[in-house]
Amino acid sequence: MSEHEYDVVVLGGGSSGENAAWYAINNGLSAAIVERDLVGGECTYWACMPSKALLRPGEVLAQARRVPGASPAVTGGVDIDRALRSRDAFAANWDDRYQVQWVEDAGADLIRGHGRLAGERAVEVSQQDGSAIILRAAKAVVIATGSRAAIPPIEGLRDIRVWDNRDITSAKQAPDRLLILGGGVVGVEMAQAWRWLGSGDVTIVEMADRLIPNEEPFASEQLQRALEDLGITVLASAKMVGVSRHGEDGPVTARLDDGSELVADELLVAVGRAPSTGDLGLETVGLEARGYLETDERLRVRDVEGGWLYAIGDANGKALLTHQGKYQARLVGDVIAGRDRVDIADARGVPRVIFTDPQIAAVGPTEAQARDAGRRVKTVRVDLASVAGGSLLGKGITGSAQLVIDNDRRIIVGATFTGPGVGELLHAATIAVIGEVPIDRLWHAVPAFPTVSEVWLRLLEADRGIT
Repeated sequence: MSEHEYDVVVLGGGSSGENAAWYAINNGLSAAIVERDLVGGECTYWACMPSKALLRPGEVLAQARRVPGASPAVTGGVDIDRALRSRDAFAANWDDRYQVQWVEDAGADLIRGHGRLAGERAVEVSQQDGSAIILRAAKAVVIATGSRAAIPPIEGLRDIRVWDNRDITSAKQAPDRLLILGGGVVGVEMAQAWRWLGSGDVTIVEMADRLIPNEEPFASEQLQRALEDLGITVLASAKMVGVSRHGEDGPVTARLDDGSELVADELLVAVGRAPSTGDLGLETVGLEARGYLETDERLRVRDVEGGWLYAIGDANGKALLTHQGKYQARLVGDVIAGRDRVDIADARGVPRVIFTDPQIAAVGPTEAQARDAGRRVKTVRVDLASVAGGSLLGKGITGSAQLVIDNDRRIIVGATFTGPGVGELLHAATIAVIGEVPIDRLWHAVPAFPTVSEVWLRLLEADRGIT
């Protein structure tokens, strides 16, 4: 069995793994990436990019319909064929040649196959031709193997064909009846996207008492109203207890705990993610092969002597978001090279956007999460349409902006925005949270008029009690 040595060996060629190798190389180290699937990972082909491409045409039409001078021009719906072709292009037609070229141009070696730890600083790769090689890491091994769709223990669910995020984002046509299990990010985004793309009957079943239960309640309420206005049925506080399918391609019947039944052409299971850490040889370094890998402030896997094993992105479970995985990758690339870096963002302020209409954009904890953590906080909230820039977005604009303020330190610890395009408001809030900018100093950050960003001034006024 041949052996090769690098400074850094990365298991996983998704966005996190690519960036870890790139930053290691930019710090003067050699790196190899081991990947058995498409280089570029989940975000490129089955998540971030294709899902947003599916949502964008309907979002643009909805925005145009709200503008008096533009609404008469909107005489039809989404051009479904063109929308799907655009989706295919944004997913690179599920061809990773350009991602492979990026890896090679960055200076990393790409090893095709499945990598498993084989003891300290060693990775055994089962290559696609059936052969195996050993990669030895002089400095570090980085686990960046991502996650997969979780399948809950519902009677019959594993016995029938269902859709997960990969199926729904790569589907070639809209099912007439679409049933979605889970009202989180994937569930609500795909419900709206495929309703716009032609699904006539879309139903979301959510076990919690509201959609997107990890976000602020007002955001859940506004989103549910918008989805229901589109004709989407939302069943909250509903538990699916059993499913069956009539034949391989026949309709799906789902049973709820109240005894009712739902029938659909396709069932999307969107109840969260599970880490892909089960077949990585973790036992060869004294770790249990289950669940997320616990890491320290420098993303080193705990309980591994010598501090040579790292876990980033979905593998460590800190924040299952592409941008956070890339952040962790940059940090690890520097740490391995000897730079003094620690993970601040995952603990202090994770930015997140739900790309529905209205968008939901948030950073840091919600009010309830902050209070549960023992913080003494206050919240201020204003209507997005209360600023000139918001009203210019069109008639019937709804949305809110809220800050969670630490009363003792007088800094912002969390923020939530709802409304059209509010994802672009988020980075200012992220800077304020991560930078712990004092509220008094933010008064000197003047928002341009007439932009939606003027909502920041209204929020600061609300904090002072100015109405």
